[in-house]
Amino acid sequence: MKRELIPDAVLVSSYIQGDEKALAQLIQRHKQKIYSFIYSKVYDRDVTEDIFQDTFIKVIRTLKLGKYNEEGKFLPWVMRIAHNLVIDHFRKNNRMPKFDNTDEFNIFSVIRDSSMNVENRMIKSQVEEDVRRLIEELPEDQKQVLIMRMYKDMSFKEISENTGVSINTALGRMRYALINLRKVIEKHNIVLTN
Repeated sequence: MKRELIPDAVLVSSYIQGDEKALAQLIQRHKQKIYSFIYSKVYDRDVTEDIFQDTFIKVIRTLKLGKYNEEGKFLPWVMRIAHNLVIDHFRKNNRMPKFDNTDEFNIFSVIRDSSMNVENRMIKSQVEEDVRRLIEELPEDQKQVLIMRMYKDMSFKEISENTGVSINTALGRMRYALINLRKVIEKHNIVLTN
């Protein structure tokens, strides 16, 4: 059987049984997807490279300890490890906003749009506070859609099903929420610093 056709699960068990080439094949097969995923979160090639390496160090450690039990779902498992390491990276660099309220928002996803590149930006505590307050002040329907989309990562179809409104209405509410956020950001001269 050609190596490309061997399922992930078979390669995983071959590696656990001592076939080092099986792991190289798995890394090669999924490298692009995992690397792109990490880069889309950190926007920095060096950091992406580090997190990618750490991801596979963790994968190897888990496999060698015999703790892998994902029933053939190798890629989602590796993606979850990468995702957790991305979060650790932001925490270590104090770039994850910390809010007092229970619904923690990821400030980067809330204010990300084509005109605001969040690469290498740090958020001052005053900005965190202002934006948190600002989100709280949005009309309930806009706030609800914004939280579902940005914080809970729901699609507009899912938002539509959850709120009982059409996809177009959900899109409209999201648009107004972002417009209102930007208006207040400009009005109060809230700036993101390098």
